[in-house]
Amino acid sequence: MLRENVTDLISFVVVARVGSFTRAAAQIGVSQSALSHAVRGLETRLGVRLLTRTTRKVTPTPEGERVLERIAPHFTQIEEELEALVEMRDQPAGTIRITTTDHAADTVVWPKLAPVLLKYPDLKVEVVTDYSLTDIVAEKFDAGVRLGEQVSEGMIAVRVGPDFRMLVVAAPSYYEGRDKPQTPQDLTNHNCINLRLSTHGGLYAWEFEKEDREVNVRVDGQFTFNNIYPVVKAALDGYGLGYVPEDLVREHIDAGRLVTALEDWTPPFPGYFFYYPHRRQSSLAFRVIVEALQHQD
Repeated sequence: MLRENVTDLISFVVVARVGSFTRAAAQIGVSQSALSHAVRGLETRLGVRLLTRTTRKVTPTPEGERVLERIAPHFTQIEEELEALVEMRDQPAGTIRITTTDHAADTVVWPKLAPVLLKYPDLKVEVVTDYSLTDIVAEKFDAGVRLGEQVSEGMIAVRVGPDFRMLVVAAPSYYEGRDKPQTPQDLTNHNCINLRLSTHGGLYAWEFEKEDREVNVRVDGQFTFNNIYPVVKAALDGYGLGYVPEDLVREHIDAGRLVTALEDWTPPFPGYFFYYPHRRQSSLAFRVIVEALQHQD
């Protein structure tokens, strides 16, 4: 019975953890219909329903919860032991999955890890970029890179980037016939370029600080994007105010293509951190990644 059920049990565990046949199928690398067939076959052989399926969500039944609690940890242990065997080689090998944002991938992850991958050809890195606050354990990521304030409690966090600063910018042409904002509240009278955060389905509230006073402003405008680079492009083209990392626009500011506002409300703050669960520390490949990413003052 074990031989017949083990593959289908793994399929069930992945679906139950991520709460979606679609996402689980993408993780395992099979079709959604094949995954659904495998789980239904397991339920039929066991004579119990393991998952409750709705149009929006998949959740374990009490019997499914029991399987997750008693059986799933053994699969995790087997996976870790197999990874440990691979890591006994002289060179780091294996795949490290990292979730991060487009800006962090471009400015921290790629420039620091590219030389490492050239040095260790058996080491692979999968980088998935979005602005959601991903549960790295449930989504089977090895680690994440986010701003320090976004790191989940209970994670080990290693600083991987310098201090960070956001700036309000716009093209000089945008201000023709308009006054520059003098306070964060003035932004409500301007055409602002929004950034949508997929985790909450909402728009990013622009965050400001001055003399220990913190202000968050919900802005409005004609354009909304789900990553930061189009925001810079729209600002350069004169469509409104953008709130973006300074390193993305410093060259444009120095060249006069963009002008800043509210700089006294945007002090620097600690930048990106690499975070991960405690169990990932034992992997040689993982230690190589952490060492390469670690920020040097």
